Amino acid sequence: MGLHPQVQFLLQMIESRGLPPMEQLSVQEARQAFEASAKLMSKPEVKVNTEDRKIQGCEKEIAIRIYTPERKGTTGALVYYHGGGWVIGNIETHDALCHTVAAESGCIVVSVDYGLAPESKFPEPVEDAYLAAKWTYDHSDELEIDPKRIAVGGDSAGGNLAAAVSYLAVERKNLTIAYQMLLYPSTGFEYTESYEKYGEGYYLTKSTMAWFRDQYLTGEDDTESPLAAPLLIPDAATRQLPPAYIMTAEFDPLCDGGEAFATKLKDAGVEVKYVCYPGMIHGFLGMTEFVSDGKKAVSEIASELKAKFTADISHTENR
Repeated sequence: MGLHPQVQFLLQMIESRGLPPMEQLSVQEARQAFEASAKLMSKPEVKVNTEDRKIQGCEKEIAIRIYTPERKGTTGALVYYHGGGWVIGNIETHDALCHTVAAESGCIVVSVDYGLAPESKFPEPVEDAYLAAKWTYDHSDELEIDPKRIAVGGDSAGGNLAAAVSYLAVERKNLTIAYQMLLYPSTGFEYTESYEKYGEGYYLTKSTMAWFRDQYLTGEDDTESPLAAPLLIPDAATRQLPPAYIMTAEFDPLCDGGEAFATKLKDAGVEVKYVCYPGMIHGFLGMTEFVSDGKKAVSEIASELKAKFTADISHTENR
C-alpha cells in the first residue's frame, strides 16, 4: 500500500517546520523538543488513576508512575520503558499510551523514568530498568498484582531495555517475567536492509540513530553485549525467555531487526506473536492525534496484554 497518506501528511508537516535534526541540538534542547512534540502528537482519550513515586535505581533514585485502572481483585502488570534512543523521552512523553493501555487492558502499568544518556551510559539504564521490574515484583502484594503476571515492554530503546530485562531475569533468577512486549525495538547494531532503505526521510534517520548510540554506548565493545544488542543473547538463554509480542512498522529502519528477533525467539521455541504495521513509520504509537493506525495499534497492545493476563482471573482466584 506504500506509505500511509496520514503519515505522508505528517512527514510533510514536520519538514515544513524547518527544524534542525535532533543530532544538531544539545541534549537538553533535544529533550525539550521531543517532549513538546509528544504533547502535540498524543493525548489520552481516557485516564486512569495515577501515582508518582521514587524508587532506588542503579546510581540514584528514579521516578515511576503507576497507572491503576478500575478492576476487581488482583490483576497483571506491565512495566513500561519509554522510547527515545536512551537519550530523550520520559514518563510525560508516553503518558497517553500508558493511560490507554492500562484503561483498555485492565492491567496496572508502571512507567519508568530510567536514567538517560549521556549522564547515565550503558549499562546503567539497563540496571535501572531491571530494578524497576524487580521493585514491581517485590511489591506485588501492595500493588495487588499477581507476581506470575508481570510483563515488561517498551518502544524503540524501551523495547531494547525490555528485552535486556527479560534476559537478565533468566540469568539472575530472582525475578519472573511472564511476557515481553517489544514495540519497534532496537535489537542490534548490524546494518540491515530496512536500515539502509528507510534511514532517510522517514522520521528516524541514520544520523540521529548514530547520535543516540554515541551518547549511550561507552565504546565499540558495548555493541557486542547482549544487554545492548538482544540479537546476541546466547541460544541457551533465548530458549528460556518469556513469550513475546513484537510489533514493527513497515517504513522503519529498525523493522528488520525487530523481525529478526522474533525469528530468533521462534527458532528457539519461544511463543511469539509478530505484527508489522503496513504504511507506518518509527514512533507511530506516539502520533495518535494524526495517525489513526497509532490509536489502533495502542489498543491492540492493550488487547494482547488483556488476553494474556486477565482472562479467567476470577476463575483463577476462586480455585
